[in-house]
Amino acid sequence: MSPGAVGAPGSVRRYLHSLWLLSARDLRVRYATSALGYLWSVLDPLVMSAIYWFVFTQVFHRSEVGEAPYIVFLITALLPWVWFNSAVTDYTKAFSKDARLVRSTAIPRSIWVNRVTLSKGVEFLLSLPVLVGFAVISGATVGWGILLFPVGMLLQVTLLTGLGLLIAPLCVLWSDLERTTRLVLRALFYATPIIYGISDLPGVFADIAALNPLAGIFTLYRVGFFPDQWNPLSVGLGAVIAVAVLLIGIMTFRRLERPLLKEL
Repeated sequence: MSPGAVGAPGSVRRYLHSLWLLSARDLRVRYATSALGYLWSVLDPLVMSAIYWFVFTQVFHRSEVGEAPYIVFLITALLPWVWFNSAVTDYTKAFSKDARLVRSTAIPRSIWVNRVTLSKGVEFLLSLPVLVGFAVISGATVGWGILLFPVGMLLQVTLLTGLGLLIAPLCVLWSDLERTTRLVLRALFYATPIIYGISDLPGVFADIAALNPLAGIFTLYRVGFFPDQWNPLSVGLGAVIAVAVLLIGIMTFRRLERPLLKEL
């Protein structure tokens, strides 16, 4: 049995150790080569939040979407969206970026996907002070729903891992999928309750939006500040779809691993 084989003594510990080393390397490289370093983890969602806050409160005088304080409403969804968007984007080149290491190392190849999920998840955690700061400044109230915030993170990790196991090998086998994925992400931003809430959608559109797993996940992030955003249908469907995507991703990755290595 190879050192990286599943079920080998200590294989889980070695896997987690290797996963952390690779994720930490990604973070060091990103911050070491940037003059602003850690600030990039907060600047992107901060600038996006400022733009949408200005448009919907100062230009159009928001009245039909979201809740007050609107800046907190935005950030509770924009921060996890940045995590989701950056992770999925990096999945498209997860193997091609380090093709030589992927071919030559004995560690399970899934680690090259999971390191993206972990490193982007750490960046998400590092950006949370932005949410805390604006919640304090704007006087946002915090309710029992804040306890569901970690549940949202767990479901997002589940969904991202499944998507990564699907997207990463497929983008090696069909390179055009990298550009396609970016186009889908652009459309998905507006199809996901970020600048609006699922409760803002009329009738059948709310039911359709509930089929987007991110709608339920983002509801779990928001409900601690905005209890009226609670939507059991979207949360339930989000959890089921996230688990289903993970299972499909695992099965697909097992089938594509050999063709993937031949292509690299």
